[in-house]
Amino acid sequence: KSIRARLKGKEGRLRGNLMGKRVDFSARTVITGDPNISVDEVGVPRSIAQNLTFPELVTPFNIDLLQKLVENGPSTHPGAKYVIRDTGERIDLKHISGMTGGLRLHYGWKVERHLNDGDIVIFNRQPSLHKMSMMGHKVRVMPYSTFRLNLSVTTPYNADFDGDEMNMHVPQSVETKAEISEICMVPKQIVSPQSNKPVMGIVQDTLCAIRKFTKRDCFLSKDLVMNILMWVSDWDGRLPIPCILKPIPLWTGKQILSMIIPKGINSDNLRHSTHPDSERSDISPGDTKVLIEDGELLCGIVCKKTVGTSQQGLVHV
Repeated sequence: KSIRARLKGKEGRLRGNLMGKRVDFSARTVITGDPNISVDEVGVPRSIAQNLTFPELVTPFNIDLLQKLVENGPSTHPGAKYVIRDTGERIDLKHISGMTGGLRLHYGWKVERHLNDGDIVIFNRQPSLHKMSMMGHKVRVMPYSTFRLNLSVTTPYNADFDGDEMNMHVPQSVETKAEISEICMVPKQIVSPQSNKPVMGIVQDTLCAIRKFTKRDCFLSKDLVMNILMWVSDWDGRLPIPCILKPIPLWTGKQILSMIIPKGINSDNLRHSTHPDSERSDISPGDTKVLIEDGELLCGIVCKKTVGTSQQGLVHV
């Protein structure tokens, strides 16, 4: 083979071995949508979590936990696959886990443990056309055989669930982990520097729901309100005063939505997509002018213009 032939083309040295190459500590499988996981999480099949490892250094703070993982062995999740002594000697736990007495860990050794909830990984969908095609996610180990992805994060990946496959890469040092969590994580990539607006927003069912939810005639009974608020992770347990007290207490969708908008957010230039240009008054007959004061939604129907990927929208603010 000539030198030119080795370098050029898709299978050549540059494109085949440098720009794109086979790597260790990676996984690939089909993706499935899951609205119940957070936007910065990725659901990882248990079979993959048991196969991919992270080398954890044994310290006085984690020795008890790592000892438990070593005792669990490679076939039980959460467990561990290998132990590396400080001499560099590698012990395969396949041959150890069943033995009586097992293996006592020492400070300074490394344990190659299974992936666990909260671990940080890089998730990628090809073709990687912009920097948001590779982002940092937190692992959530789940049953079955597909990666789960929140629907809002499909936009930057340009992913859908008709059979798309995605890649996951596991960092192998605390430095890499720190870099991913400080630079690459999904919440840090919401606003794109390319167009100075968000690249992800509310989509599909959630978008239809939030529009219906914030209409003037949307009233919620106490049991429904409580049910919804159980999904709010930092809810303090306090309810706003219902807007209708008799014959039964009823809350509006706007009141409940206001509970998840952070305090200190103010916006008076938001509009519903059907807002007439000629309308200038503060009170909008069609409820199309969206007004937020100190995290409280005072009026307006929330739609794609407010919670989608639009500039100056709620996601952007």
